[in-house]
Amino acid sequence: MRIVEYLVNYAKERDEKIKDIYIGTTWTCVLSKFCGTASTDPLSSHVNVRGFGHLHEKNISELSEYLFSFNLLEASVGLASINSIITPTYNTNYNGLDLALELSTNKNVVMVGYFGYYPKLNEFNKIAKEFTILELNPFLVDPTRRIFPSTAAESIIPKADIVIMTGMTIINKSIDRLIELAKKNGNAYTMIVGPSVPMLKDLLDLGIDILSGIQVVNPNGFIRKITQGCGIISPEKLEYDVRYITLTRI
Repeated sequence: MRIVEYLVNYAKERDEKIKDIYIGTTWTCVLSKFCGTASTDPLSSHVNVRGFGHLHEKNISELSEYLFSFNLLEASVGLASINSIITPTYNTNYNGLDLALELSTNKNVVMVGYFGYYPKLNEFNKIAKEFTILELNPFLVDPTRRIFPSTAAESIIPKADIVIMTGMTIINKSIDRLIELAKKNGNAYTMIVGPSVPMLKDLLDLGIDILSGIQVVNPNGFIRKITQGCGIISPEKLEYDVRYITLTRI
């Protein structure tokens, strides 16, 4: 868990008091120095988070260790807590999926996680040499559309030119293996995209080529929306309480 360990150690060296924690149906938020966000695991509604009711009494150094947990609801809290102390590094306000699409012409593209909300998703099929989606949710798997189960990663990712990963790969601890597979037979371009992404420049030294996430610019409005049933996050949808930020080597 190289990337997970790096993130937890980073947080421990920059400890902060926690102001509050919010766990919505789709997004988890920790408020400390900043407003940190991570995906809420959709299959964890039946589990408890250790210390629930008293999480706000902990420090970031304690809460960040929840990222090690294989209780994915706890891991979401851990990642959100780490994101809450990161001063984001970025060089553009671009949507990372738009950038991925621009890079995909005549490339073998693998998307880890079904970004079904992305309005231009079908464009990948038109311009990429080959476009494949790997998905954990068995109800989304459809081989006729090249949406394969995530277990196909071992054979599919090493052939990719571009690998686009959701931030959930940090929460479920698959990210290190996915990066290893992407670099196995060459130097595939790796991107991690979504509101869970830690916008930390040092991750570019750990095998990730592009980071693309969000910055919360109005915490009060953002928290109100995610606790009242907000689904997919976009600046327009959230009345610009957030903005896209991307850090790239390009």
